[in-house]
Parts: sequence; structure tokens; C-alpha cells
Amino acid sequence: MPNESLRARLSRPSILVAPGVYDPLTALIAELAGFEALYVSGAAIAYTRLGRPDIGLVSMSEAIETVGLIRDRVSAHLVVDADTGYGNALNVERTVRLLERAGANGIQLEDQDFPKRCGHLDDKSLIPALEMAGKIKAAVDSRRSRDTLIIARTDAVAVEGFDSAIERVGIYREAGADMLFVEAPRASGELKRVVERVGTTQPLMANMVEGGKTPILPASELEALGFSFVIFPGGIVRALAKAAHDFYVTLKAEGTTDAFRPRMYDFNALNELIGTPETLERGQWYADYKPGRN
Repeated sequence: MPNESLRARLSRPSILVAPGVYDPLTALIAELAGFEALYVSGAAIAYTRLGRPDIGLVSMSEAIETVGLIRDRVSAHLVVDADTGYGNALNVERTVRLLERAGANGIQLEDQDFPKRCGHLDDKSLIPALEMAGKIKAAVDSRRSRDTLIIARTDAVAVEGFDSAIERVGIYREAGADMLFVEAPRASGELKRVVERVGTTQPLMANMVEGGKTPILPASELEALGFSFVIFPGGIVRALAKAAHDFYVTLKAEGTTDAFRPRMYDFNALNELIGTPETLERGQWYADYKPGRN
């Protein structure tokens, strides 16, 4: 694990950038690229594990299994999208306990009603603010470590308007949320207003979705506005989906992968990336083990 907790890292002035990941391979590649924190995206799990949209189809057990597999491969901080907590406050208690045990360092909960939708889709609905506050309180009370951060997200901008979104995150802050997340502001001016209205006494989170409702700003500009944490949750899936489409089209048309080879890892390069030589060497060491050998 990193030397400092996620809470401590977010207290520093520089913004923390977390790319979206959805399995151990994407998490490993992101960690090797130098990222301190990774965002386990519920949407990305739905896209890749189910091949379906982000409309609340991913189950708690599927999310927990995914986090456990990722944690077994990487040491970076994991911030996990737990959707609505998969039910009411009692479900949230169990969700937090199991995700924390699986290796989550931050757990994000949203105030949508079921069935939920991706934050950048239309026609969302919300639960009452006080019901969500109870779920946040349940999450805070259920975590074993104060270093496991509870992140409160509101989708109210699209449903009840900007002012309601600000009011809601204030209520969630009073319930104990460690980080606040106003989803899908519709202009860079709204991003600025989030910071002005909510303040920076607690970390603020921003979400950059290619083609979504919020304009894409670089991390440096979000930091200047006052955000502490920014995610690019589904970018990896969109990049790999485009690459996969082009790969399969090429293979179908040409009957070979030769034209695609410059855009691929070959067999040996991929094995180097995932650590195959070191793994086999370690296995041989144990196979040859003799008492007294260190």
C-alpha cells in the first residue's frame, strides 16, 4: 500500500487524479504508469463484465469480487463506485463492510433511486435527501477504519437543479461524508460555482466523462478551481472498445493481425508487462526449496 493514507494524500494541495479501471490488468497498467489512486468504475464493470449499459445491473457481489481481484494485484489506493449501496441503509452497512474488507480505500455512494442510471444519462430519479443522509451515516458507522473514506455523490443537478444539489451535499456533509461529489455540472462555470458554494473544507470530487454533460477540463484547471480529486472513470473502456473494434474489423477483413501489430503488445512484451518471468522464477524457487534455504 502507499506510505500515506488516502485521507492524508487528499489533504495535500495538489489534485489527485484517478483513472478508471475495471479489472486487475487495467489496474496494473495504470499503477505502472504512476497513478497513486485508481477508480473502480461501476459503469466500466457493467460495460466489460456484462456488456451492458450502466443502469444498475451490476450486483454487490460482482463489485466486491472485482475489487478483491484488483486489490490482489495492485497496492494503489482504490476508490470504489458502490452505486446506491445496493439498497437501503442496512444494505449500505453490509456493502461498506465487504468492500472495505476487499481492499477499498474510498467508497462512493449516490442518492439516486432504483433503478439507477449513469450520472450522464437522462431521466434519473432521486431518493429524499434525509434518506440519503441516513445511508451516509450508516456507511460512516460501518467502516472499520477512519482511513476508509465515504464519498457522497448527488445527482440532483439534472433532477432538481443546481441549488438543490448544493443543499443536498451540505446535508450529506453533516451526516459524516468525507468527500463531496456533485455529479454532472453542465458547464465550467457550474464547476466553479460548486467550489464557491460548497467550500473546500472537505475534498471535492470532479468527474470527467468523454462525451458526457460536464466539459472536460485538465486536472491542473480543476486544481486551480479548488477540486482535490478527479476521476476519468470510463475513458479506458472507450479507448479499448475502439481499439478492439478496429482490431476485429482488421482481422475479419485481412485474415491476419499483421496490420495491427504496431498497435499491440506481442506475446513476449505482454508477459514482461504482467511479470511472467518473475512469477515463474519464484515458482521454481519454491519447487527447489530445501529446509534451511532462505
